[in-house]
Amino acid sequence: MGFEGLREGEDFYWEEGRVVFTEAFHRRRGYCCRSGCRHCPWREDPVPVHGDRPTGERAGP
Repeated sequence: MGFEGLREGEDFYWEEGRVVFTEAFHRRRGYCCRSGCRHCPWREDPVPVHGDRPTGERAGP
């Protein structure tokens, strides 16, 4: 996994040897990856999932 262009503390931090991406990182990325990320800003309000919906279309049941 490359971390070029990411800033530790702003985009991610380390916890028990694992990378945890911040809410700021997720918002800049702009989509939900459905990996259950701790800081996902769309946990209760899903947004487009990369690869299976056009940008702007909401994901949901």
